[in-house]
Amino acid sequence: MKTAIVTDSTAYLPPDIVEELNIHTIPLTVTIDGHAYEEEVDLTTDDFYEKVRGEGPLPKTSQPPLGKFVELFKSLKEEHEAIISIHLSSGISGTYAGAVQAGEMTEGIDVRAFDSELSCYIQGFYVIRAAKMAKEGATPDEIMAELNEMKKTMRAYFMADDLAHLQRGGRLSSAQALIGGLLQVKPILHFHNKVIVPFEKIRTRKKAMKRIADMLAEDAEKLPLEAAIIHANRPEEAEAWRQELSERLPDIDFTISHFGPVIGTHLGEGSMGLGWVKR
Repeated sequence: MKTAIVTDSTAYLPPDIVEELNIHTIPLTVTIDGHAYEEEVDLTTDDFYEKVRGEGPLPKTSQPPLGKFVELFKSLKEEHEAIISIHLSSGISGTYAGAVQAGEMTEGIDVRAFDSELSCYIQGFYVIRAAKMAKEGATPDEIMAELNEMKKTMRAYFMADDLAHLQRGGRLSSAQALIGGLLQVKPILHFHNKVIVPFEKIRTRKKAMKRIADMLAEDAEKLPLEAAIIHANRPEEAEAWRQELSERLPDIDFTISHFGPVIGTHLGEGSMGLGWVKR
């Protein structure tokens, strides 16, 4: 049985991995000053941060149109018997719901949608594992079982440099943003019940990053892990953190990824994240 793997652009997977594993990606859209761009198609991440720097209005983000999903699923029907469609958290976007609906509208192929309950390269861990299994001939049931098993050890924490983006975009409550701003803290955030909430309030960026690293080290004592450092236009800081973490935890494979336009809209430039899962 041939199974196609679909994800959305917020996994921010490198093009070489997408090509090698035959991953199909459907883009989300970011609208800046009235112009709509499909992220990673019409707008690069570097260009995005250039365009939105300053005091202008917050860009708007939107899920892929239902028709795009249906069109993609129907095209995959020609050479595949099943589709597994892996998407960013249903608590912050309707993309997963769109995949479910499109699957119900596409006859003649078994479509399974999977809610990653988070986003970015941590979502990509699911996609890559699924694509490797599909390439090796695993069944849809086997792949879905593995994705649900991964969820048990998946962890992701991040820190926004400025909570205003999350608050203005409706991804964090006004009260939480206000408290963060008044105290000048750098709260560690995470996904809980599919939405973004504070995990711990930490006073400085350095201490927040150390706390996340300590949590990674705790899990690394129990499990073999792979991890991803994710940055919002801070490549040098991400590389420095990777070197520091690699020296401390040499058995972990680290990837550096980024917060692209859609997620960067809500977190803002300067954000940093770290996520991991059992290898």
